[in-house]
Amino acid sequence: MKKREFLKVTGALAAGTVISPFTSCNPPANSDSNDSTNETPVSFTQPKLNFAFNALEPNIDAQTMEIHYGKHHAGYVRKFNAALADAKISGKSLTDILGSLTDDGKTTGLRNNGGGHFNHSLFWDIMTPKGASAPSGDLADAINAAFGSFDKFKDLFSTAAKTRFGSGWAWLSKGTDGKLFVSSTPNQDNPLMKNLVEKTGTPILGIDVWEHAYYLKYQNLRGDYIKNFFKVIDWSKVGANLKR
Repeated sequence: MKKREFLKVTGALAAGTVISPFTSCNPPANSDSNDSTNETPVSFTQPKLNFAFNALEPNIDAQTMEIHYGKHHAGYVRKFNAALADAKISGKSLTDILGSLTDDGKTTGLRNNGGGHFNHSLFWDIMTPKGASAPSGDLADAINAAFGSFDKFKDLFSTAAKTRFGSGWAWLSKGTDGKLFVSSTPNQDNPLMKNLVEKTGTPILGIDVWEHAYYLKYQNLRGDYIKNFFKVIDWSKVGANLKR
């Protein structure tokens, strides 16, 4: 998977050297594995937002963004790095780690926190203060081919988000057959987790329907949050994800 602009390193965690969220947790290429002084652990890092906390208002409020990004996502990154250290995992990309997980109860920390890190990294990247009303180009063609029209896709995606019981996500993903599909997953699962989900694919768009994503502004009106989410989607990024 190619690196994208939003995956640039944003700083160093206290735990040690950091790398972009989707790349491998190998030591840097220029490190000397025989150098006993170079034993700083390598960790995944939280991507930097492309917009200010208040930039998505009135659709998503600044306080929610600050807590969601600064507390929830940051917590997933911290706990994921700890889980990686406990499991002694290195040399794997985030997508490879998520794809290898099974429901054996032994990898709960990796599943919840690695999923949380991936999901939120994608979520921040596909939003913008200047969202277009609809996709265009190849993405529009793919949506029309899969769902019949953008409006039909929008209804299907919104329903998946509204009817996800409890906490979770709704997704637009590219399947292994190259076609787009809509699904939803509980908690921090996602379609990359091939051993844990009904339909496997690569997410290109996702909406967080955990209450912490909308409750400060919308309370129990999840449907209003989903409706307004469409006003801040960066369809150019979603289109780039389709071509990735």
